[in-house]
Amino acid sequence: MYRQGYITAPVLGALWCFIVAVTVTVSFSFATGEPFKPSFWLSLLYGAIAGALVLKVPARWPATMAVTVLITAGCLIGFGPTIVGDGVGLFKVLLAGMATGFFVGLPMHVITDELQWGALTRHEFEESVIRFLTGAGYIFFTAIVLIPFYVMVMTSLKSQQALLQNPLDFSLDISKGFDLFRSYSELFLDFNFGTYLWISFVVSVVTVAITLAFSIPGAYAIARLRFKGQAMLSRSILLIYMVPMIVLALPIYIVFSMIGLRNSIFGIVMIYPVTTIPVALYMLQGYFRGLPGEVEEAGLMDGLSRLAVIWKITLPLSLPAIASVSLYVFMIAWNEFLLAFMLLDDPSKFTLTRGVAMLNSSEIPRQHLMAGAVIATVPIMVLFLGLERFMTKGLTAGSVKG
Repeated sequence: MYRQGYITAPVLGALWCFIVAVTVTVSFSFATGEPFKPSFWLSLLYGAIAGALVLKVPARWPATMAVTVLITAGCLIGFGPTIVGDGVGLFKVLLAGMATGFFVGLPMHVITDELQWGALTRHEFEESVIRFLTGAGYIFFTAIVLIPFYVMVMTSLKSQQALLQNPLDFSLDISKGFDLFRSYSELFLDFNFGTYLWISFVVSVVTVAITLAFSIPGAYAIARLRFKGQAMLSRSILLIYMVPMIVLALPIYIVFSMIGLRNSIFGIVMIYPVTTIPVALYMLQGYFRGLPGEVEEAGLMDGLSRLAVIWKITLPLSLPAIASVSLYVFMIAWNEFLLAFMLLDDPSKFTLTRGVAMLNSSEIPRQHLMAGAVIATVPIMVLFLGLERFMTKGLTAGSVKG
């Protein structure tokens, strides 16, 4: 009975419309500071109508426009899936209605693409459900990532007076111009964040260099050479991650205090590779095992030493993997907080994460803390998004041997 198009499409449409209504109202509330909220029952009603309408009108854009007009009209008369509070302007209501209608109609056409009005095959039914769940998953996980980041950015652009008046207003007053970025300029001028950025960059780069210097020969030895205990060593590389860093932090603090390495950049550079070398070894040994051994054997037969083979043959073939490991290690070192928090007390030697933690004080305005978090997040986010395809290629290149 449930594998009937006239049942499946309205049910999926009802659920999808509620998801869209929640997403649109939350987005508009954050963007405008106005009261928007979804209507559960009206969302189900309009969604069911939209599902049936899209199923009856197979053409994509006519069906999408029909759903958009229907939901927009309902919102304008106060009987739609998106409910607005008193004092909200007509233009904002119109935009919210159009956004809800469009993001209901167009995705519903995709979800119900293979459905028909009558009986459905198991493949048609499951395909539509999978498309619905995929879309819902995209919205859910995107919201988890974007909403905190949006709140962080908008709070950093607020003045202390605006935050005190309405801490939940995350709209942006663009009439203030460059004055919006006052928190950022004060961080660099008054809180020494330029130095923190430079220290974090240097520490991360040095950590990458030390990690690669130890992990490349170590991973090659595990992947290519034969020695007693090789299998046990290969399996135990990641055992260090079974011990929480908070357990190791106190002994590290005591030892570094005794030998005079606490509160020094050199001490940080020494301890960071301890946390990154194991994961680099694990990633690189899998890639080295996937390289054709015949190429290296040919080099050995031509008179090259083992080190020359690694330098002239293995490393050039492994550049994608090395690049991805370098990026991953760089991100670990850039975002590390616990060790920096315990070992660094001198503000002139703070890493960026340690500097951001310093802003978490009742004496420092909240917008400065959010601005510091943005400064710490954006560079590594841009780096990752710009090089993500190379990282993915490096991580998967060794999955197929030869």
